[in-house]
Order: sequence, then C-alpha cells, then structure tokens
Amino acid sequence: MVSRRFPAWLVKRLPNPSLAHEVKVLMREKRLHTVCEEARCPNLFECFSRSTATFMIGGDVCTRTCGYCAVQKGTPLPLDPEEPRHVAEAAAQMKLRHVVVTMVNRDDLPDGAADHVAETIGAIREFLPGATVEVLVSDFMGDFQAVERVVSARPDVFNHNMETVRRLFKRIRPNGDYERSLRVLGMARGLGMMTKSGIMVGMGEEEADVLSLMDDLRRPGVDCQIMTIGQYLAPQVKAVPMKEYIHPDAYGRYRAAGRARGFAHVFAGPFVRSSYNAEEALHAAQGACGSPAHHGDPEARRFLTPDGSGRNVPAPPPRRIPLAISAARG
Repeated sequence: MVSRRFPAWLVKRLPNPSLAHEVKVLMREKRLHTVCEEARCPNLFECFSRSTATFMIGGDVCTRTCGYCAVQKGTPLPLDPEEPRHVAEAAAQMKLRHVVVTMVNRDDLPDGAADHVAETIGAIREFLPGATVEVLVSDFMGDFQAVERVVSARPDVFNHNMETVRRLFKRIRPNGDYERSLRVLGMARGLGMMTKSGIMVGMGEEEADVLSLMDDLRRPGVDCQIMTIGQYLAPQVKAVPMKEYIHPDAYGRYRAAGRARGFAHVFAGPFVRSSYNAEEALHAAQGACGSPAHHGDPEARRFLTPDGSGRNVPAPPPRRIPLAISAARG
C-alpha cells in the first residue's frame, strides 16, 4: 500500500475492520469511551482487532484546551457512578491481561476525579484479579492527595504524559505546567510506583530538546522508569500543525539515549502511543522481554539505515477547509 500523504514508514497494513466491530459494540453496550476512538488513534483497528482497548473514564469532554488533542473540550457531565464497574466488566469480557485506563482532565472536580480513578482500579482488581493495571492520569493540578489516592489503589503503572518538550510546552499544553507534571511523576515515584511518561515528536522540537526532557525525567526526585516516544499526527484541521515526519533512525537514537540515562525502557517509533503495546513496555521495563535492542515500533524496523543517516521529512502544509464548507459546519 502506497500513500502520497505519509512517508513509507508511516503506512501500515490495516487488519479487517470487521474484526474490531465486537469491541466497539461492547463499549457502546457498557456506555464506555475509549481514547482509541476519541483521540483518533492510528492504531485503533490493530488494537481492537486483537480485542484490546484503552478505556477513557470521566466522560468524553475535557476541561482543558490542549491544541494537539481531538477529545471534545468544554464542561463535562457529572461522573457516572457505574463507570468503574462497567470498565471492569468489559475488561473481564475481553479477557485482558493488562488493563489500561486513561481519563479526561476533570478540573471541575475538587479531586480531579482521582477517587473515580481509584474506584475503577479497585473494580478491575475485583473482576480481573490476575491482570496488571496501568493508569494514565492528569496532573491533578499538582494535588499530592489526589496522586496519593490513585496510588493507594495500587495500579502497576502510574503514567502521566509530558506530551512535549519544555520549549514547546506552553504552546502545546496552555493549561498545563512543565514542572508541575514532573512533580506529579515524582510524587507517584516517591510513593513506590512504577512511573511512565510519553511525548509526541514532529511538532517542531529538536533532538536536543528531547534529550533535555529525558534528563528532566531522570533527575533525582522524578526518576521516571518508562518513556514512550511517537510521531505526532494532527487529528483535525484546527489542531497544532505537524512540522515533520521523524525518521525511524531518530527513534533508534532516542532508545539508545534513554538506556544511557538509566530508563528501564524507552519504547520509541512512529506508531508508538502511550498505551500502544503497554503490556510489552511494562514487561520490557521489568527485564522480561529479552534484548532492549529489539524493542520499538515493529512497523519501523525495516526502515532503519545501516549508518543512521535517515532524514526527517517536512510535513505538507495543513489542508484548508473551503470557505463554504467551513461556514456550513459553523
């Protein structure tokens, strides 16, 4: 399959879409949301066809206005008290071995929905006692008690994404704070958690920016163990524009840099997302997946060059919506 829009390393063969239908039906029956659908993840059909998905709790409306994200923004509805049980039931029906739960930001709630996250972890433990649980949470506005509440439910992995480098942070995450996000990761680590964070690349950062972020994630008091790095793909026309397609060789350099800095695992590649192959990333961090040299986005391995000379490709200018269509949508 050839695409005129993407470089070759960003074209993947899709499984039969019908294989994903059962997962979509289950989510609708349980009144659940997945970040796979809401964030328009390019791995959706692959993951759904393998009967895996990342649950998104707290509703489908986010209280923040990050420019890279396709999730609806505005004033959320009240929390659904049945949602934790529905997530657990769905995870059990899918026979998941590793359950990943993410959330929308809920700055409208005093605890940022930390108790709701904890209840969801507890429900999963009840329905699937043998599964590992990973949560991808907000920064809870830096509230230690909220972080402590989530940690008290004992997830196996506490994930909070930085999303981008320090230099671009305020533009990409206007309601966030770079140092606050680092503190939240440090709080969870200080409470004994395996911690994880991820970023998107291709938004205008330099490699030096990414290496500096790695240093920050590994600094004393933060001590993040797992890092994910993947290609940013603008989910909609109004999103933060993509600057370039990052060559697979660059991800190889990031993996090597991460090992040198002491990360337990750096999962990096064009299609990598924070929740993509999350169970594999956890096992790798625990030393259970063989040589780190073989970890990374499998789609990109065949595009690595012997001398690491692969070049990034500038992204085309964003497509403009014709005025008549834009007016009709408004």
